[in-house]
Amino acid sequence: MECDKCGRDAVMHAGYSGAHLCENHFCASVEKRVRGRIRKDSLVPRDATPEDPEHWVIGLSGGKDSVVLTHILDDTFAKDPRIEMTALTIHEGIEGYRDESVDACVELAEELQMRHELVTYEEEFGVRMDDVAEEDPENMAPCAYCGVFRRDLLENYAEEFGADKMLTGHNLDDEAETALMNVLEGDVEQMAKHFDASLGPFDERNPTEEFVPRAKPLRDIPEKEVALYAHLKDLPAHITECPHASEAFRGEIQELMLDLEDRHPGTRHSIMSGYEEMAGLAADRYRSADDADLNDCERCGSTTARDVCRKCRLLESIRAV
Repeated sequence: MECDKCGRDAVMHAGYSGAHLCENHFCASVEKRVRGRIRKDSLVPRDATPEDPEHWVIGLSGGKDSVVLTHILDDTFAKDPRIEMTALTIHEGIEGYRDESVDACVELAEELQMRHELVTYEEEFGVRMDDVAEEDPENMAPCAYCGVFRRDLLENYAEEFGADKMLTGHNLDDEAETALMNVLEGDVEQMAKHFDASLGPFDERNPTEEFVPRAKPLRDIPEKEVALYAHLKDLPAHITECPHASEAFRGEIQELMLDLEDRHPGTRHSIMSGYEEMAGLAADRYRSADDADLNDCERCGSTTARDVCRKCRLLESIRAV
C-alpha cells in the first residue's frame, strides 16, 4: 500500500475513512485530531495568560493512551506560557505490573522535563489492589474497587495541585464502549452526568465547584491507532493488560464493538456522534435535580450523593475482613 498523500509506503489503513497513510502523515493525522478536539472542547480558555496560566493535571499511568496524550500535550503546549502541566501517576499496589508502568512514567516525565507526582493506594488508603482482589469482600470485579479509589485520588490531588482541568487518556474505543453500555442499561441520568463531567465542550457544560472539570483529548483516536503512534514514536509505554482486569459487561461490549467496526467501519464514530447529542439533551433534563443531591461525606469530606461516599464504604468493608 502507498500513502494517499505522498506515495511512500503506508503503515496503516483506516477502514472508517479509507485512508492509507505513511508514518509521517499518520502521526501528523493523530496530532491534528487531538489538537482539533482540544479546540472544539475549548480546553484553553480565552482569559488564560502567562501571568495567570491554566493548570492541567494529566493522569499518567504509563500505558499507551496516557503516554501518547502526555507526549502530544507537551509537544503542543510545553512552550506556551498560558499552560502549566503536571503528570499524576497512581500506584495501586499491583506487584510487577504497576512497578514497570511507573518506570515508564518516570522516564517520560524526565525526558519531557515535566513535573511528575506519584501517589499510592497503600499510603493513601492503607490497601494494595493485590490484597483487595484476593479478599474481595464485596464479591465484585477488582476493577470496581480500583475505579472508585483511582477516581478519588485523581480528583483530590488535582484539587490539591490547584488544577483547572484534569486530562485523561481515554480513546475512541473506551468512550464508544461506555456510551453503548449506558444506552443498553437505559441509564439516561448517567448519560447526563457523562456529558457534564467529561464529554461535552466546556462552553456547553454545567460547571460545578465540587469537582475539577475533566477532558479526554484522545477520544477521537481509535485504540489501535494510539498503539501504533506510541510504537512509531518509540514512546516508553507499558503495553500489558492488568492481571486483575475483569469487567464482564464491558468485555462483552468490547467484543461487540470490534465486530461491528470490522463489518461496518465507522461504527464507533457514529455511536459517539449520536451519543454526545443525546447526552447533551439528557444533561439539560437532569441538571437541576442532580445538583440538589450532593453533600459532603461524613468521613472524608468528599462530595457524594450519600452520607458516606462509595470509597469510604468500600474501605470499611475491606478493613473488616
